[in-house]
Amino acid sequence: MKIILQKVSHALVANNEMYNEINDGYCLLVGVSKTSTEEDARVLARKIANARVFEDKDGKINLSIKEVGGEILSVSQFTLYASTAKGNRPSFTGAASGEDARVLYRVFNEALRAEDLVVKEGFFGEHMDVKLTNSGPITIIYEAEGGKIV
Repeated sequence: MKIILQKVSHALVANNEMYNEINDGYCLLVGVSKTSTEEDARVLARKIANARVFEDKDGKINLSIKEVGGEILSVSQFTLYASTAKGNRPSFTGAASGEDARVLYRVFNEALRAEDLVVKEGFFGEHMDVKLTNSGPITIIYEAEGGKIV
């Protein structure tokens, strides 16, 4: 399982009918591979909930999203497991099936909520527009395999 964390001052996701929006927090792009597990989802949620990427009163990056009361916009993105080794069109054979990915995406979001975080979601399996203002800029890639951060 792979997560792209972007610290944001504002982020929103929209399709033709609905949207979700946050201020001050993380926009997470969530990729699920064929080998991802529920333990991967839980370990990543704990890691992200406790990541210290917000500034303290002295301007040092030292506070977690929980400590600053930030929100999360979680967006499923199977393209994180694209392979471009052969040809010019990406292959997505490393990504989990839609149903398997949906289950682990939900497990991940619920694990974040269990950390007392506000989590808003994108639209699973649908085309959507994601708009964000990256703050810092801070972008971090997290990945877990076999229940461990790699």
